[in-house]
Amino acid sequence: MSRYLKNTSTNPQARILLLHGAGAPMDSDWMNTVAATFNEKGLDVVRWEFDYMHRRRIDGKKRPPVKAPKLLAELAEVVADLASWDGMPLIVAGKSMGGRMATLLQAQHPDLPITRLIALGYPFHPTGKPDRLRVDHFPDITCPLNIVQGTNDTMGGKDLVSSLNLPSDIVITWIDGGNHDLRPKGLKAGEVMGHLADTVRGIAI
Repeated sequence: MSRYLKNTSTNPQARILLLHGAGAPMDSDWMNTVAATFNEKGLDVVRWEFDYMHRRRIDGKKRPPVKAPKLLAELAEVVADLASWDGMPLIVAGKSMGGRMATLLQAQHPDLPITRLIALGYPFHPTGKPDRLRVDHFPDITCPLNIVQGTNDTMGGKDLVSSLNLPSDIVITWIDGGNHDLRPKGLKAGEVMGHLADTVRGIAI
């Protein structure tokens, strides 16, 4: 496979595949900060774009994500490719849609060599549609899952998520006042990336 963006580490303990969200590419400021921070924690970081986002990079035309089965097929190929590199433990993390696709893939294909999942701002439901929950597959996940979620996330805030009967082994780290980008309300523009980096550093891996 091509189209990988890598942040390599000296003597890494694991490799992390970091997936973008629905609307921003793999090298957005948000993704750059998260990748650099995971790298500081001793992880090799590999970023890659789903095909619809990669085509936008080529021709500049904005496209919505394609249907989940197509995204999952693409992601399965990438996971299999990364796992073939050197046998290093593979973590899959993703922002919003990327995190959702990672959890769906592992639930549907527990044989894939994914050792851990990290969802950064999990989209528990589409914006404004809390009745359309996206958690039915959670009981089928067979590896550790850590969700980092803002308490004010419009796609799943603390009040709603705390009311759900989720598997007890899912670890949710709450960002007080955080929105879907994990940014607390009122944070100054110059403080956003530093706060995001601190949030990522606090994730137990």
